[in-house]
Amino acid sequence: MPGTDLITLGRRIRHHRRERGLTLDQLGAKVGVVGSQLSLIENGRREPKLSLLQALSVELDVPMPDLLRDEAPDERTALEIELAKAQAGPLYSALGLPVVPASRSLPMETLQSLVGLHRELDRRARQSIATPEEARRANTENKAGMRERANYLPDLEQAAQDALASVGHTTGALTHRSVSLLAERLGFTLVYVDDLPHSARSVTDLHNGRIYLPPASIPGGHGLRSMALQAMGHRILGHTPPESYAEFLQQRLEINYFAAACLMPLEQSVRFLQAAKQRKDLSVEDFRDAFGVTHEAAALRMTNLATSHLDMRVHFLRVGEDGAVYKAYENDGLPLPTDVTGAVEGQQVCDKWAARGALARTNRTTEFYQYTDTPVGTFWCATQTGSMSDQGEFSITFGVPFADAKWFRGRDTQQRRVSTCPDESCCRRPSSELAERWSTAAWPSAKLHAHILSPLPSGKFPGVAENEVYQFLERHAGTLS
Repeated sequence: MPGTDLITLGRRIRHHRRERGLTLDQLGAKVGVVGSQLSLIENGRREPKLSLLQALSVELDVPMPDLLRDEAPDERTALEIELAKAQAGPLYSALGLPVVPASRSLPMETLQSLVGLHRELDRRARQSIATPEEARRANTENKAGMRERANYLPDLEQAAQDALASVGHTTGALTHRSVSLLAERLGFTLVYVDDLPHSARSVTDLHNGRIYLPPASIPGGHGLRSMALQAMGHRILGHTPPESYAEFLQQRLEINYFAAACLMPLEQSVRFLQAAKQRKDLSVEDFRDAFGVTHEAAALRMTNLATSHLDMRVHFLRVGEDGAVYKAYENDGLPLPTDVTGAVEGQQVCDKWAARGALARTNRTTEFYQYTDTPVGTFWCATQTGSMSDQGEFSITFGVPFADAKWFRGRDTQQRRVSTCPDESCCRRPSSELAERWSTAAWPSAKLHAHILSPLPSGKFPGVAENEVYQFLERHAGTLS
């Protein structure tokens, strides 16, 4: 009986046996098995043969389809089944506690309490705090998956094309009106408010069909069009509330990709980039300006399309003013710094790299170009800088191996550095002269990054304070006209 839930089947047999006032031994004698074997079946620990099930069906006067139904016959049996499944699961087993049999002598109130405790235990496990370590592990897994796919996701490209076709968008930059029309097709109205919960970039009211957004673009590139598209992406891509932090990050990756594919549509983007490559004049700046997006969004979109449509391997970096990696993708072999788990986020990039050097420039109106010699080869890159009020300055780098630099504007740069990282003598280890002079005389006070110690708020959606969101929705629900 493939797919049969043995615990539910066993409890249904027990229910009907008790209804007829039979003991295990009495029923066992009628169907030709010993009572102890029947007990194993009722407890879901042994699968009965079809012939035995047929005999039980006859003796209990219950049609076979009824005996095999998935539903519990009454409330108590449903609780017994839930308790048995919970105690057989890995979450309870890992505690090393004894199993409490759901016997007939167990009071109903006790059974309800035990099941309630297991539900809460499961809820807390599913909504466990997302630690920085967990975030790095999940990010590393996502990054490896993207590398295997050359940073290109055809299914999301198609979803974006279908969405644009549904509102008649064929060419040019995607307008706010087209974004609003797409929202309407999905049953939503875009509403701009100035009191969004501090932990949320947007809030979707599924009950009243509203997507709440801030009244203006957030500094740093999260434009209103992109934020609205990301919110709609959850619905279009069929997302359900994430059951793990890894799933949450995967969904975040997918909605960001979807939004970028809408703002920079596949056909138009590839045509633009291939023409620029043919002229040997590829440039993130031009791509950015052609579609009216941020520099970071343009660089990421080029990262998505370069391998599949331009036949080149690339790397992308977002680096903070302290030299730490915020975001990175590569499939060109660039030796990114990693920790012992393979995570990149939070690691320091070499100070010889353009991602660091660009932040030291006085004139930052144009991209900064550089060749960098590394232990695994020479890479060319273009870097632009920006700033955010809450994160300070940062740099965005898009680069390729030396052989593909010929396709890009800035390939004739004379800027060239040599990096021997991860060799610590490159930029991390002080010279012996400096170490001798200052090692016993220096006592710096480190700048503590609060986010390193602070876990994300727990809940259905990591990083979002649920009570704040629900109060916000309740407050605005009353304004519906």
